[in-house]
Amino acid sequence: MAGAGGTGGTPFLLSPATGHAATPSAAVFDVEAAGAGGKAPPPPAPDAGAAFVLESKGTWWHAGFHLTTAIVGPTVLTLPYALRGMGWGLGLAALTAVFAVTFYAYFLVSRVLDHCEARGRRHIRFRELAADVLGSGWVFYLVVTVQTAINAGVTTGSILLAADCLQILYSNLAPHGPLKLYHFIIIVAVVLAFLSQLPSFHSLRHINLGSLILSFGYTVLVSAACIRAGVSSNPPAKDYSLSSSKSEKTFNAFLSISILASVFGNGILPEIQATVAPPAAGKMMKALVLCYAVIFFTFYFPAIAGYWAFGNQVQSNVLQSLMPDEGPSLAPTWLLGVAVVLVLLQLLAIALVYSQVAYEIMEKSSADAARGRFSRRNLAPRVALRTAYVAACALVAAMLPFFGDIVGVVGAVGFVPLDFVLPVVMYNMALAPPRRSPVYLANVAIMAVFTGVGVIGAVASVRKLVMDAHKFKLFSDNVVD
Repeated sequence: MAGAGGTGGTPFLLSPATGHAATPSAAVFDVEAAGAGGKAPPPPAPDAGAAFVLESKGTWWHAGFHLTTAIVGPTVLTLPYALRGMGWGLGLAALTAVFAVTFYAYFLVSRVLDHCEARGRRHIRFRELAADVLGSGWVFYLVVTVQTAINAGVTTGSILLAADCLQILYSNLAPHGPLKLYHFIIIVAVVLAFLSQLPSFHSLRHINLGSLILSFGYTVLVSAACIRAGVSSNPPAKDYSLSSSKSEKTFNAFLSISILASVFGNGILPEIQATVAPPAAGKMMKALVLCYAVIFFTFYFPAIAGYWAFGNQVQSNVLQSLMPDEGPSLAPTWLLGVAVVLVLLQLLAIALVYSQVAYEIMEKSSADAARGRFSRRNLAPRVALRTAYVAACALVAAMLPFFGDIVGVVGAVGFVPLDFVLPVVMYNMALAPPRRSPVYLANVAIMAVFTGVGVIGAVASVRKLVMDAHKFKLFSDNVVD
């Protein structure tokens, strides 16, 4: 199906309608039209999704803000639990390995994007990049499906967790108050629907700078609280031993690796690079360095402090260890309250970032690029569709407050393919390094290892889903951890 294009050996797609090499946009159009009698399609209409949602006006530091928001979130509070499954030595080694591999994988995606752009094929969507490089129409639809599941899942999960933060604050201020979880989900959804009317990914740059600052804020507060608890006059027992059962020890280690892979995932790097003003070559590397400088601090600090303070008794969210169900809190109430507020605010930014792919798909079909972005023709469907999307995610969050377990399965089968497997495969195909070169062999090794991690992570997540099944109740007032 694929032939070499230019001097770089980049495979083009073959159009099913014509049998000839096609440009990416035409190739994708042909995939969609091939079932309609095999007739050559008319020229595609102007793309409002690209013009409005993925407008390319940003700088590398704006891309760094977007990327940081997509990766650094409250999931960092699960990192002490990930260390618990492997212990100090293996845990920190695994954290560092995933840190290095994800940086490398995202760098490869950026290189492939730059490679295609240099040959006149600038891609702004992951699905079109994968379909172009891998030379298969089914890849386009596979990436669309996986990306949509991830983005809708993260948005729904963010709404649910933000509502849970509000409920925590409310229950401390009014222990016997009448408000339930679904009331807070509605409040979060209304705020998110309002913020979702910001027209483009680029228009989130200031919000995402704020998100970056918030991530520093709550990781410092939570880490300081863990250190304070660990050095207090009545500290938690520190036991760093692993399970005596070999099978349990192995399972816990693989679950921890799956957690690390999901925490570092984002799945939308091409869409983030699309926001950078062309030419984008080389700019994403600076954005990655900025992002990973933030990651180094916000991941390692709470991971080490939380595991040091609580050992193998640390909960899946270290905040739960600081606020045990029985006994007094192990940190000042004001500190925990501020940390929860900062987490709440950042969850809104995360939901906005992961909604952009859905909004781009909607706008591509519903908006008219020939009209103004704020014309009545485009504004009315934008408000209606984005509000409906947020409402649908909020309904799922209210109906399934155990959605976190479902997102775990989606993350294992979604983040791993998009962030670990596809990048190395696309690089090997697009830039065609020699098959015996260290780069090619390293990429094959990463693909094999993380395909296994994805499968094992999916099994672990399904196991947790089954184990928690007795806690599930539609429209429950409690979030299942």
